[in-house]
Amino acid sequence: MSMDRGVRFFTWYRVLLLLVVFGFGAISWAFAYAPAPLFRLVYPLDFQSEILESASTHGVDPYLVAAVIETESGWDPAARSDRGASGLMQLMPETAHDMVNKGLVDGARFDADDLTDVRTNIEIGCAYLSYLISYFNGSTEHAIAAYNAGMGNVDVWTRDGDELYDAITFPETQAYLARVTSALDRYRELYPDAFSS
Repeated sequence: MSMDRGVRFFTWYRVLLLLVVFGFGAISWAFAYAPAPLFRLVYPLDFQSEILESASTHGVDPYLVAAVIETESGWDPAARSDRGASGLMQLMPETAHDMVNKGLVDGARFDADDLTDVRTNIEIGCAYLSYLISYFNGSTEHAIAAYNAGMGNVDVWTRDGDELYDAITFPETQAYLARVTSALDRYRELYPDAFSS
């Protein structure tokens, strides 16, 4: 009798393993071949006019802005991190004030202390992305990494001319760079006409 129970346990164990493998296969298939409406649930797009206005003002790809928002806050304007970053683009108060102090954002129009305001957050976030892209001589990849880990870290990682992804020493930043880059591709595919004027 106890032998019969052992056989049944191992049978169910195999079935469970097969179900897990099938589940992962189904998820992989869906990720590769799912129709656009399904992906739009995973990659929503909101605040298009605000993104287009600020991205145009600062010369930033609006799809990059959408990818950063998706990765940073999942489109939650009230998002707040443990470190004190706020809003859609998860901006630190010091960064917001720095963008105003550098004259990259009109402090009379956009209050750097109100980072949960959608327009303000997107405006300052676009200014910051533009600043990073300019600092890194047009490299979007470096700017994305710096958005997460800071400019100084990216400078250190790339001073020997190594490929950025391989040189990054923070696993979180490697994952962040991959997530934003993937989201950027998805937004371009899913919403090809979202920012056409």
